[in-house]
Amino acid sequence: MSTQGLSGLSDLGLAVDFGAADAPVITPGAQVRSSVSRAMSPPAVTAAVTRGVCRWMDDRGFASLMEFKLGNGRRADVVGLNAAGTILMVEVKSTPEDFKGDAKWLEYVPYCDAFSFAVPPHFPWQILPVTCGVILADNYSAAVVRQAPHHPLHASRRKALTLRFALAAGQRLNAMTDPRIQDY
Repeated sequence: MSTQGLSGLSDLGLAVDFGAADAPVITPGAQVRSSVSRAMSPPAVTAAVTRGVCRWMDDRGFASLMEFKLGNGRRADVVGLNAAGTILMVEVKSTPEDFKGDAKWLEYVPYCDAFSFAVPPHFPWQILPVTCGVILADNYSAAVVRQAPHHPLHASRRKALTLRFALAAGQRLNAMTDPRIQDY
């Protein structure tokens, strides 16, 4: 794996283990410095973490959409789709209270091949369920703390999600030039 694309990890790169893993993995207990701080408001932290996750996905060949509407009516924070059809879903949490007050994420898992939480570096990520991946992120990129378990989607659900992803991406792109077009 080339580390060239990882220069955007901000100071997170200082704590990354570039072993045989497909994505950078932060060694538990490592010191992590970041552009995201506890002093920032939760919405600002959420925006920074979301941006970093989208950049991280792009570095790995995934197109990403934010606030992606699922077939069950829920909206996932970030969904990524790669050329192989793999669907990653990431739920962004800015504070422990944000995580503890929201159990909707359980309804997202059936709509992806892998599910992770993305949190800022100062978040106590050990409180997150061990059945989910964990990503530390800041404004510039992200790194994996715990790999997300892979649970392949059924072919019919994958097809439906891929079509929904394509339609949403096209509608959002068109909406940039024509305000009458609704977000999908």
